[in-house]
Amino acid sequence: MPTSIDLNADLGESFGQWSMGDDAAMLDVVSSANIACGFHAGDPMVMRRTVTAAAERGVAIGAHVSYNDLAGFGRRSMDIAPGELEADVLYQIAALDGVARAHGTRVTYVKPHGALYNRIVRDDEQAQAVVRAVRAFNPELAVLGLPGSRFLVRADAAGLRTVTEAFADRAYNADGTLVSRSRPGAVLDDPQVVAERMIGLVRNGHIEAVTGELVRVDADSICTHGDSPGAVAMAKAVHSALRDAGITIGAFAGQHSTEPQER
Repeated sequence: MPTSIDLNADLGESFGQWSMGDDAAMLDVVSSANIACGFHAGDPMVMRRTVTAAAERGVAIGAHVSYNDLAGFGRRSMDIAPGELEADVLYQIAALDGVARAHGTRVTYVKPHGALYNRIVRDDEQAQAVVRAVRAFNPELAVLGLPGSRFLVRADAAGLRTVTEAFADRAYNADGTLVSRSRPGAVLDDPQVVAERMIGLVRNGHIEAVTGELVRVDADSICTHGDSPGAVAMAKAVHSALRDAGITIGAFAGQHSTEPQER
């Protein structure tokens, strides 16, 4: 059984007068923050505020890149030319890293968001575009994604550090992919159930699919979405359950290095 694991959350997803989630509370729980870069959510002020709060807590900062889709919160699949997608991802990483460096920290990994995340599980062309953008910006960055995805396969082949994740608050299909949000029960909202699922995952490497089958999921990190119902309570329940089981919570990519930071 692993002795440590990372907890990550999608944060910085407010925009202008629109507020999403309780970032401050989540940053007290997680070890890595996937911060929106302005394409699906977030804006310069939100990025700055979230980066500052993460840095103050020693939480690792990741660029949460997406399709250019503010209206759809980045959850609409888009057919974008590979070159354009590569440029969009590069732009987002650079924007967040610039804010981070101005506050004495930096981006240490990249995690795609929403429809882009799910698209590059199987779409090799778009997966390669994202990988090229990450390498062009900094080949030392880690990338976070779904186990077995084309994205992680291509990233590994390109020499990037790949990190696998499981989703605490999402239901799984029997093939290890996530149940579409359009289906009932796709998002889980019971903190106790979620915590028990994650303990089982860390101990045994399996998670129960909606069909009742046990699916093998090799995860180095566990994600709780910041916009899920009761997100903070859920993250706290998972954190407490893992710590009670003797598992250390630590970032896979530290604030200034790749050494884990215990939380």
